[in-house]
Amino acid sequence: MISYLLFIGTLTAIYAILSLGLVTSWGQAGMVNLGLVGFFGLGAYCSALLTFAGVPIGLAWIVAVIISAMIGVGFCLLTRTLRGDYLAIVTLGFGEGLRLAELNERWLTGGSDGISGIPAPLKQQFGEVFPWFYLILAWAIVGVIVFMLARVLASPFGRALRAVRDDEKVAAVAGKNVLRLKCQAFGIGAGLFGLAGALYAHFTSYISPDNFVLQMTIYIFLAVTAGGYSRLVGAIFGSFAVMTILESTRFAAEFVPGLTAVQVASLREFAIAVALIIIMQVRPQGMFGRKNQHAGTPFSNGSVSAPLAQNPAN
Repeated sequence: MISYLLFIGTLTAIYAILSLGLVTSWGQAGMVNLGLVGFFGLGAYCSALLTFAGVPIGLAWIVAVIISAMIGVGFCLLTRTLRGDYLAIVTLGFGEGLRLAELNERWLTGGSDGISGIPAPLKQQFGEVFPWFYLILAWAIVGVIVFMLARVLASPFGRALRAVRDDEKVAAVAGKNVLRLKCQAFGIGAGLFGLAGALYAHFTSYISPDNFVLQMTIYIFLAVTAGGYSRLVGAIFGSFAVMTILESTRFAAEFVPGLTAVQVASLREFAIAVALIIIMQVRPQGMFGRKNQHAGTPFSNGSVSAPLAQNPAN
């Protein structure tokens, strides 16, 4: 039981990093990224392959972050004329394109067989207490990210990001370089997605394209929406909430007679869908509300930063 809880706790930290990346690109800059799982897989494969090439694990993580961020910036430049739903659709296709590349380039990624035997940092040294070490390491990284993002988003750079989110034209008239700000936000988010992937690869010791499917994007969007899509603390809370839903439904077969393994798996997806609908209807601003909105108004009104389904009464 302890091993199971340690595994879930570490996975929650990885989800929290993904959620923090989405808060940066979507909640603060208004850029909906439905392809985040693509960058998640990119970071995982980059770190794993670099490690097998003899690169130290810590350095492989850094390189994975840099590569993910650079590709994120390049993608932002290519899609600089897209807004809102159009950007969301293109990012969704981009993420799926990365997954298909991982599936078909067998010479590099192993294809559907994936990559196994990925080494974990200091696993031999820590032995049986390694799960505790990795749990603490993962959450320490989450803490560092939250601290750094809090300072960055409270700076003039963060205020400029929110100005772009609320109204790009007004921000441009005020002298802000809108394209540069958007690329920076998208790059930071992509880098965090890549870091989460690197941590995941060395935690599970095995990755395949099946690990990086669209459902994970839905999980992260639910986590961010549940906590408040512009709140860092909301990303942490939402990650715990999503993991609780996902893992609690695993035991449904023990309490609901007649359910098969396939039905239990379907129940997990159904629970996520129901949770998202309830949140958007009952508390669309999230558990912790939204922060850094227009002066004098509680919510953003119709900008691209608004949630995908916003309560018009607010």
